[in-house]
Amino acid sequence: MGITLFSMFFGAGNLILPPLLGVQAGGESVAAILGFFVAGVGLPVLGIVAVALAGTLRELASRVHPAFARVFVALVYLAIGPCLAIPRTASTAFEMLAPLLPAGSSVPVARLVFSLAFFVLAFVLALRPGRLTRFLGRVTGPALIVLIVAVVASSVSSLLGAPALPATAPVAPYDGNAVVQGFLTGYQTMDLLASLTFGIVIAQNVRGLGVTDGRGVMREVCRAGAVAGVLMMAVYGGLCAVGFELSGELAGVTNGAVVITESATLHFGVAGTVVVAAIFLLACLNVCVGLISCCGTYFAGELPGVSYRACALAFAAFSCVVSNLGLDAILSFSAALLGALYPPAIVLVVMGMLRRRCDAVAPVWPWTVGVTVVVSSLESARDVLAPGLWLPLDVLPLADLGLGWALPALVAAAASSAVTLSLRRRQTVQSERNLP
Repeated sequence: MGITLFSMFFGAGNLILPPLLGVQAGGESVAAILGFFVAGVGLPVLGIVAVALAGTLRELASRVHPAFARVFVALVYLAIGPCLAIPRTASTAFEMLAPLLPAGSSVPVARLVFSLAFFVLAFVLALRPGRLTRFLGRVTGPALIVLIVAVVASSVSSLLGAPALPATAPVAPYDGNAVVQGFLTGYQTMDLLASLTFGIVIAQNVRGLGVTDGRGVMREVCRAGAVAGVLMMAVYGGLCAVGFELSGELAGVTNGAVVITESATLHFGVAGTVVVAAIFLLACLNVCVGLISCCGTYFAGELPGVSYRACALAFAAFSCVVSNLGLDAILSFSAALLGALYPPAIVLVVMGMLRRRCDAVAPVWPWTVGVTVVVSSLESARDVLAPGLWLPLDVLPLADLGLGWALPALVAAAASSAVTLSLRRRQTVQSERNLP
């Protein structure tokens, strides 16, 4: 189950980001990757646990308000599903396969043919969500790990067997606070949002393996999350080393896929391109199947009279169309969407881990999450509609680092808790005075 969850998490973004981080962070790679671990591994694992403890994402978000839960959950599923993540899997896989096309081939036609084949296969595999463990956990997941290990091991052995490399100076965005920038880079994996939704399918698979009681299902989901987290940290660290090895030669690179390709070609020759293409294809297919399954399961339960098969087919068809717009078009609006959704998701996960204390002061849920939503939405809207426009929010601590929502969330939590407890004390005192 841990390998299954790892396969569902580990897509193209997870492959591209760590090696690019290693190249750009240079001498600050260790600090940057630690920040990346927090956002790209720690938060997703906590998300799995928080949802497992709450029951479902809907139950967790309903502590804020039932209407908020309905809207937020739908936005999360659409973001990690047909609006962004699912089309991105096919587009990224094709970008890696494009160099292997015969000379003179029509790229748009090749993209169309590839996307059709890709989504037909993903749809067929997603028709049996309860059997994902057999396919992802026993076949493609291990194959993906083996291919990644081959590339990472070659770079690590080269680093260990050669004289110490001089630490290159970090470049933007890691030339400032490398830890915080690594943390913000972890947003782009989208794994926190995914972790809030994967619990449905993982729990279904756990029950299919014979665990039926609720406490046992929660325990196994948490254990699977821990295994997936360890695997992701190991792979991220290795891919960061791949980038660090080439930080001198690829100082101006802006695409992590180029870093992996260069490393594989350096150590394996022409076969390296084929190996990298296979890695990306498996990673993207794994994630695509998992996302179609999760989104289909959720919306089939939300839309009366609509079957899981119909939802999965609709998402696959829509994503196929969107993927043909190209990777750049898909990524162009991703930053704003993630900037608006990630902060409230982080706050929900943290409060979910402290749910008993937060439930004891119920108003803390709507106030803290509500303030976070307002701040993150305003900043994201500004970044899309009027980049560079000054807002009063810009004077907040950490605003220049993209964490301007943190202090307002803490203040809202403290203030709502204090007011609630004060009112309770007054009510208690008043009740005691009214006693005969």
